[in-house]
Amino acid sequence: MVATISDHRQTVLTAELLASDESRQSATPMMEQYIEIKANNPGSLLFYRMGDFYELFFEDAVDASRALGITLTKRGQHMGLDIPMCGVPVHAADDYLQKLISLGFRVAVCEQIEDPAEAKKRGSKSVVRRDVIRLVTPGTITEEKLLSPSESNYLMALARIKGGSEPAYAIAWIDISTGVFRLAETARERMLADILRIDPKELILADQLFHDPDLRPVMDVLGRTAVPQPQVLFDSATAENRLARYFDVSTLDGFGTFTRAEIAAAAAAVAYVEKTQIDARPPLGRPERESSASTLFIDPATRANLELARTLSGSRDGSLLKAIDRTVTGGGARLLAERLMSPLTDPDAINMRLDSVAWLMDATTLTDDLRDDLKHAPDMTRALSRLALGRGGPRDLGALRQGLQASRMIAARLEREILPPELLDAQNALQELPVDLAAELEAVLGEELPLLKRDGGFVRAGAIAELDEVRALRDQSRQVIAGLQLDYIEETGIKSLKIKYNNVLGYFIEVTAGNAGAMTDTNEGRARFIHRQTMANAMRFTTTELAELETKIANAADRALTMELDAFDKLTALVVSHAEAIKAAARALSVIDVSAGLATLAGEQGYCRPMVDDSNAFAIVAGRHPVVEQALRRQSAEPFVANDCDLSPPKGAKDGAIWLLTGPNMGGKSTFLRQAALIAIMAQMGSFVPAGSARIGVVDRLFSRVGASDDLARGRSTFMVEMVETAAILNQATERSLVILDEIGRGTATFDGLSIAWAAVEHLHEVNRCRGLFATHFHELTVLSEKLGRLSNATMKVREWKGEVIFLHEAGPGAADRSYGIQVARLAGLPAAVVARAKDVLARLEDTARKSPASQLIDDLPLFKVAAKQVEESRHAGPSKVEEALASLDLDDMTPREALEALYALKKELRKA
Repeated sequence: MVATISDHRQTVLTAELLASDESRQSATPMMEQYIEIKANNPGSLLFYRMGDFYELFFEDAVDASRALGITLTKRGQHMGLDIPMCGVPVHAADDYLQKLISLGFRVAVCEQIEDPAEAKKRGSKSVVRRDVIRLVTPGTITEEKLLSPSESNYLMALARIKGGSEPAYAIAWIDISTGVFRLAETARERMLADILRIDPKELILADQLFHDPDLRPVMDVLGRTAVPQPQVLFDSATAENRLARYFDVSTLDGFGTFTRAEIAAAAAAVAYVEKTQIDARPPLGRPERESSASTLFIDPATRANLELARTLSGSRDGSLLKAIDRTVTGGGARLLAERLMSPLTDPDAINMRLDSVAWLMDATTLTDDLRDDLKHAPDMTRALSRLALGRGGPRDLGALRQGLQASRMIAARLEREILPPELLDAQNALQELPVDLAAELEAVLGEELPLLKRDGGFVRAGAIAELDEVRALRDQSRQVIAGLQLDYIEETGIKSLKIKYNNVLGYFIEVTAGNAGAMTDTNEGRARFIHRQTMANAMRFTTTELAELETKIANAADRALTMELDAFDKLTALVVSHAEAIKAAARALSVIDVSAGLATLAGEQGYCRPMVDDSNAFAIVAGRHPVVEQALRRQSAEPFVANDCDLSPPKGAKDGAIWLLTGPNMGGKSTFLRQAALIAIMAQMGSFVPAGSARIGVVDRLFSRVGASDDLARGRSTFMVEMVETAAILNQATERSLVILDEIGRGTATFDGLSIAWAAVEHLHEVNRCRGLFATHFHELTVLSEKLGRLSNATMKVREWKGEVIFLHEAGPGAADRSYGIQVARLAGLPAAVVARAKDVLARLEDTARKSPASQLIDDLPLFKVAAKQVEESRHAGPSKVEEALASLDLDDMTPREALEALYALKKELRKA
């Protein structure tokens, strides 16, 4: 029975069946070619070029039609089944690729690699040769339409080297659209945080690592971003040679010192680039090593809670990045995002960035001029990458020309100034651009440039004399023929002489029979004019000159295009030969753009320069939340209420302070908590901060547990997620860390939650010894400030007026004695009867609580360090008598009666204990 296509219920041959010998033997020559190419590219949709379309067949067609919303048709049959087919036009392929890549598909682009006329020479049924020219994956795209100008497009490789007590892990990440190539060591406990910091579009790792149960939580979060690859790709034994071969060096010693895991990750990334780009070679920079200690550690939960680059809903609007981005170039936007996601921990490096921002804030006129110049600087690195990969066009050369012009202009503006170190380095990179490159591009390229080089017309008139002549023949053939006709009339004296054209003879000279003697009666005439045809009343001739001109005219268009393509190739080779200088200049423009953008932001929003040093200080005066403040300005005239926050070590203490923050719901606690974390991040990325003044002792790790969420897919309730995140904080925070905790313990029974929160505060104070903000509705915790020297009580102030509660959003010393939750419930619209009943119940509960105040606990319970010592001592004490007796029992040889007697004996001994 023959199956038909209906409502996508077509029975489709699988990839395994297609690859079988039976399948190939029953296929037509073209379909046999398709099946062979598809078998060599499993896991990818095959874009099979047929004329002006990329066609997809079998399972690929069904998947693509559903994903793209295009019609599924059929083309013949194979093994008794209709062959599903769909296709996309070649000229619109980028749009379809963009959608497929965003949905997680990978695409193998299969092109015709010979002219159909050549195929026919082998026989009428011969199939045009085709082959895959590249694999398009999320981490290896370069097309302008497929890339976001403001986001990097990283491919990351994760490698593991076994040996020693613990396996070693490393990551390497590449952006082939810009040439960035970096690597770093990581560890299992911080792996997810490191990956999310880079935010790769695609992560490759060995099959066995992908399926390792220990890494399952990481893979679950990454989802389709993680792609398993054969183990051979990560072979550390051949990794160094593979890298050396790619960069055409004999040894990697000149690149720096790398671990085996780092080299394995870097080599795997390069191997994957070679695999996907086939014969093309992106201009990657030499691998640069990053130290984990050089950047602020931000765990995944904190990164999500603080909404640094995206909100919890996945939108860029509402994020910190959106709020602070004043860049005007794509490269600048990407660098700003990189700095935000990876703040520094070296005060000297941070202050170098702050010096640039401060200098540009003072030079406002120059900053405005620089930003105007930068607006005319295209994305040079991405244009360079497309050209190096053979995917560039005239507009990419034009982008480089324009970028070099902007670079010269900016370098000229800066050369008259006394610059801070970072801007001076940028200016030097701009001045090192080769002058001859810019001059050549300006001399050869025209003003209006086509998208595709095959369209021609991009070489400037006058740049190549021979090309001008050919173009004249192509575009002005009539004038050229008319000029030659006048020459022949003058030469022969025959005023009626005409040069005509037909499809049989081509161009020819025609004269009346009576006038032909001037061409036939003399030896000179016969040698000059070659007889072609005699008509009743006319004779037709040609000349060597006319025949050559005809050939030139016929071939003029092809010759003009060939000459332009040759010029394009020469310009591309020249550009690629200066790749390092161009990338350095592009990076310099990005640095200037980021610094100028942050200076503009600071002036516009009234930000101050933070003092960043090696101390444990954390003193913010009149701090504001950068995102909320801007939102308030847009939406209303209501000003943002600024607050102080001082977590610096109290007098006589070495370690930072902890604030225990109480106060009502809707009082602004969460905003206050988040703004402290965001100010620390902004300071350490090298930005001015929203405050009257700020002194930040470098934070090594930032933890934020704010808000509630569950993880039902992994069987975790909201409370379980809260506890997992809290455990990570208590196990990892150091004395240089900043910890932000909100409502720990509220997801369980009251006394359970209070106990957990109590113990957590003590642990932060006595063991972690970190700087922290701990917001809570457990007012009982405020008594801890009596015995914990670095713990202070703070509260969000409210005012009651005529029975109404006014939230002041001001933080100040003190402790709240109530949460005003019932008033918030009333504002939310709970029925009046429910609100009234809640007030009655609350009054009774508070009366009961007063009879057994929690303040007694502070005297009865030992501090955390004492309790922890007791636990530790009991853990190391010898076994009890009951344990010893239990261990001595031989259960296999005991009768039931003996077992019962032993049980009674143990119970008796237990009572004694």
